Amino acid sequence: MADEKDNALDVDKLLQNKLKSVSIGDLENGIAKVVSEIVGEDYKCNVNDVKYSMFSGADLHIKIELTYNPNK
Repeated sequence: MADEKDNALDVDKLLQNKLKSVSIGDLENGIAKVVSEIVGEDYKCNVNDVKYSMFSGADLHIKIELTYNPNK
């Protein structure tokens, strides 16, 4: 019986979408940083149309653009 309890889904945890507590600005900065590190040039990121799902997920539109800096 203990095995059944260990394998049971925690419905309350599943329904709490922690992504809602992450700021869009933090997502944009994090994505831009990773892309910039991978590519080796500065990029910016814009996140739009965020739709959170009930089960700890999110659908969103991401736009990544090269940052233009005429001084470089």
